Amino acid sequence: MNRASAVNGSRPRAKRSAKSESSRPADDSSGPVAAPPAPTVLSASVLVLNRLYMAVHIINIRRAFCLLYRDLAEVIHFEEGRFTNYSFETWLELSELHVECKLPSEDWIRGVTFEILAPRVIRLLEFDRVPKQHLHLNRRTVLARDEHTCQYCGRHYPTSQLSLDHVVPRSRGGGMTWENVVCACLACNTKKGGRTPPEARMKLVRHPKRPSHNPMLAQKLNNPKYEIWRTWLEGVCWDIGAKE
Repeated sequence: MNRASAVNGSRPRAKRSAKSESSRPADDSSGPVAAPPAPTVLSASVLVLNRLYMAVHIINIRRAFCLLYRDLAEVIHFEEGRFTNYSFETWLELSELHVECKLPSEDWIRGVTFEILAPRVIRLLEFDRVPKQHLHLNRRTVLARDEHTCQYCGRHYPTSQLSLDHVVPRSRGGGMTWENVVCACLACNTKKGGRTPPEARMKLVRHPKRPSHNPMLAQKLNNPKYEIWRTWLEGVCWDIGAKE
């Protein structure tokens, strides 16, 4: 099956990305189009490698298919003990062979006349820049480092109920550093106020420090879906676009 028929049925049309096809309304009378898959599938993550096979970014499946369809990237897939490279067309052919034996950890994009397996890793064919080895200190990375656990009461909270606390208050000269910022629930942050933990008679669950790896990636790697990423991400301590 060629890419025109895969995306648009039997009617030839200009090239379209997976993103544009999935966003068209189901009742469009201009011709058969791919039915939009569940939002949770399109929002799943894909690891992006540069031409030198170094991890440089994390994007969603919608964006990944756009790159694949435009021949800007290829799929890197692990099978039978080795990694294999696939173009958009050959990946679609492989998906057709495996459609009857889906695995629970896989994500599939359903079209009108076809299904295609969502890749976990793609490689950019022309991009060879090396990522800057720097990990930003911000709310998302601190909450990820502390595992969404208040560092004073030790309880786990959703993101909306957590804040950042300066162990040594800024009014006392405390800086915005990995060693001085912790995740705290709203109640503990209010109780501590502008005091140090000893002054507030509060104890830290553990003393903060700079993480040795990207905590956002650690969360991803705990998901069986992204186990294959370990080949490229073990020890990575810089930002590559990982999101919560």
